Amino acid sequence: MTAQRAASKSDHAYSIIRRRILDGRYAPGFRLVLDRLARELNVSSVPVREAVRRLEAERLVDFERNVGARVSAIDTTEYRHTMQTLAIIEGAATALAAPMVPLDDLATAAEINDRMRRCLDDGDAHTFTTLNGQFHQLLYQRCPNPHIADLVERGWARMGTLRTHFSVPGRAPQSVAEHDRMLGLIRVRADAADIEAFAREHRLATLDAFLTQPGTGHPTATPEEIQP
Repeated sequence: MTAQRAASKSDHAYSIIRRRILDGRYAPGFRLVLDRLARELNVSSVPVREAVRRLEAERLVDFERNVGARVSAIDTTEYRHTMQTLAIIEGAATALAAPMVPLDDLATAAEINDRMRRCLDDGDAHTFTTLNGQFHQLLYQRCPNPHIADLVERGWARMGTLRTHFSVPGRAPQSVAEHDRMLGLIRVRADAADIEAFAREHRLATLDAFLTQPGTGHPTATPEEIQP
């Protein structure tokens, strides 16, 4: 095997494992069994080991003696700061965009929320999280202030790197119900201050639920759980 081919296999393993960590399929605490991954990716254990070392350098993976490699825990402090910031700027963006959201977009958002509700029954965390992002983007994307809109996009991107695909018990059904209320406020052209306050509290409710979990807010989720 040439060095170039070995590097290519390592890059391939790295790309797949990293994507699964970031999209929540490999949740915090998930054990990365090198031999199993090698068989799944149809490579030897060498490129998988190299990929895991790169992920460890990025602090996405922790290596424990006599245990092996595990997906790193969520940085609770960083999550809190990001959610607090996003609550403020997304609330403002949603309120500013509300008068400009067409009825077609509201109908699409309602359909997305119905699909999220079905995900609760299916236990499909990955699809739920993807749909959640699509729902909120429909509501803030017409924000007329490009600086605020850019900050919101950055906040969502940061949330992706924090790997927040975990369950806060009971929060997901509440979140979907709050989406219905948010759509109702926008549909009747409620006061901008009311829309902004509700959007902000919607985001902070997830943060509060997360921080009040046992174990100082560190999730012990499996890939099948739902992110609110």
